Amino acid sequence: MSNWINTKLLPPVLKFVNTKAINALKNGMVYSLPFIIIGSIFLILANFPVTAISDFFASSGLTVYFNQAYAASFGIMAVFSSIGIAYVYVRDEGHEALPAALTSFVAFLIVQKLQVANPVIAASQADGAKQLASALKGSPQVLQDAINGPVTGVINTTWLGGQGMIAALIVALLVGWSYSAMINAGWKITLPEQVPANVANQFTAMIPSGVIIFVATVIYAFFDKVLHSSLLEWIYEVVQTPIQGVTDTFGGAIIIAFLVPFFWFFGVHGGLIMGGITGPMLIPNSFANAELYKAGKLSLANGAHIVTNEFYNNFINLTGSGITIGLLLFMLIAAKSQQFKALSKVEAVPTIFNINEPFLFGLPIVMNPFLALPFFLTPVVVAATTYIVIATGIVPPLNGVSAPWTTPAILSGFLIGGWKMMIWQTITLGISTAIYWPFAAKYDKILLAQEQEATAEATEA
Repeated sequence: MSNWINTKLLPPVLKFVNTKAINALKNGMVYSLPFIIIGSIFLILANFPVTAISDFFASSGLTVYFNQAYAASFGIMAVFSSIGIAYVYVRDEGHEALPAALTSFVAFLIVQKLQVANPVIAASQADGAKQLASALKGSPQVLQDAINGPVTGVINTTWLGGQGMIAALIVALLVGWSYSAMINAGWKITLPEQVPANVANQFTAMIPSGVIIFVATVIYAFFDKVLHSSLLEWIYEVVQTPIQGVTDTFGGAIIIAFLVPFFWFFGVHGGLIMGGITGPMLIPNSFANAELYKAGKLSLANGAHIVTNEFYNNFINLTGSGITIGLLLFMLIAAKSQQFKALSKVEAVPTIFNINEPFLFGLPIVMNPFLALPFFLTPVVVAATTYIVIATGIVPPLNGVSAPWTTPAILSGFLIGGWKMMIWQTITLGISTAIYWPFAAKYDKILLAQEQEATAEATEA
């Protein structure tokens, strides 16, 4: 089985995850991470879990400023992705990358409608709609058109956040690929060597950037005239919504939870592989929950998602891939072998910050049949039970706040879901301990016997 996995399964998987596109996705989206985390801090402040403090922020007017900071950071993460992914793609091709990144952002804006719904119409939906229609009767046609028509010439921030995420990734990858292809094919203006490099680089970018902007404009015109829509709206409806629906299921959670330790067991960084693949699908789920949390409407009935990026980071990978806190607790409390005792001292502090590479390669867990079952089983059980307790309303959905992946367990639970999620996260640590304990005890006896045998042989010698 091991031979088949290493010779047949892993090579195509590794080939896929090491493609230019996937590398650009993984490394390009990292540029949005600081702004997501900083924006999450302001989201917490704007919706502080302590009522007295929250009321003070609201009455003093500070909540407005917190929301402003959130909207301009976390709220426009699709912008950062559209820039970062194209930048990494072209940089890895060995070209000046910033012009391509800016071209990607321009193309991302071109293929969406630069308009928003008229605020009067938006404010009069439902019960107010009839009153508005009645009030407009007999009014000049120009007034009716002004009120019923959209506000144009503005950027719709709806598409700069989670709803535009998949479109931003697609646009960025296409821009990165086409820009690099044109530069490689010699589609550039070359100036004399005497021209400063910073000026020459901009002329180099002029032809590929111009071609991309022209094509983006044609695409926008096609969707506007033929489909009466935009590329972003089409991608959101046809691509992003179904993908989010698939990942936000019980089966999706189980598959993700299984594949992370599966890849790790064979020495491949499962966290990076699955993070790079699932991040573009789960981050929009987080953003949608954050918007509901901001509006005070966070519930499954209002469309909140169960499986989000925080579900992945703070449950599936809690205390490290495989959720190995249970193994550590056994080693600290009941281990008798010197190998377990020594390694527990090395791993104790990193585990607090969700780092368990000393276990994976030092124990090792990688390719270790004695610990394979709990290593695979624990994340699956935690993912399944976490999905169930959220789906049944025992704990609320995750609020979209992005706690850094190194945030210690229990504290991260409070940040991403309040005191109920903190309690549940504590319970998951107990689940890990219950699953790992008997396997660790058995393996500890094997190690102890080996150590005693080695000592006896040394004594005889």
